[in-house]
Amino acid sequence: YEIGRDFRNEGVSFKHNPEFTQIEFYMAYADYEDVMVLTEEMVAYAAQEALGTTKLEQDGHQIDLAPPWRRWRLRDAIQEITGIDYDAHTTAESLYQAIVAMGGTPERKSSWGKLIDPTLINYVEPHLIQPTFLYDYPLEVSPLAKKKPDDPSTVERFEFFIGGVELGNAFSEINDPLDQRERFLATSKALASGDEEAHPLDEDYVTALSYGMPPTGGFGMGIDRLTMLLTGQDSLRDVILFPHLRAKE
Repeated sequence: YEIGRDFRNEGVSFKHNPEFTQIEFYMAYADYEDVMVLTEEMVAYAAQEALGTTKLEQDGHQIDLAPPWRRWRLRDAIQEITGIDYDAHTTAESLYQAIVAMGGTPERKSSWGKLIDPTLINYVEPHLIQPTFLYDYPLEVSPLAKKKPDDPSTVERFEFFIGGVELGNAFSEINDPLDQRERFLATSKALASGDEEAHPLDEDYVTALSYGMPPTGGFGMGIDRLTMLLTGQDSLRDVILFPHLRAKE
């Protein structure tokens, strides 16, 4: 594991900052279900040590971080809250029209996968006040996660949310070099088509996998977001020591 400073060239909001602190780890001989258990135990332990309790209040909501947390399949969560079953819309145009009919305003030229994420963020995430794992994501939005054995269109990935904010992302890592290379080739085509966030082909990574890698669970969590939650702050800039773009007095 490591706790380190990261930088991403993205905008600033109450939950985004270009420079932030993250904890990441790989857990050998584990999958995303094992990592879920470790995650809820770790966050509850951190709260107990910092606050003396696993219970806290945020915006009038009483939140309890004690395990077990809710586990909610992503497809079911989106369908229950928006009425859209994304598996029933196999093309970007069909999914786009369904979101528009629901009252959403998606970007017109988005790919199928690019329509899933804002739907989650805009309509599902605000409802996730109590600690919740959303799990089993579409393959198209998760190029580094292992496919489910019984459903190759879905991957073993979860994100977890507390107080209506996503705190972390995790998945069962791909340890099949042939599968990983196929994924990279697909995302390389997307990159060539203008998708700046698509992952390029990484031959060194594929070569490393070919030497052998055990079943592994990978994890990443924003330390600043967790700090924001535990200290009852409304913005990352209130918990970052030297934030950029602080409002001028």
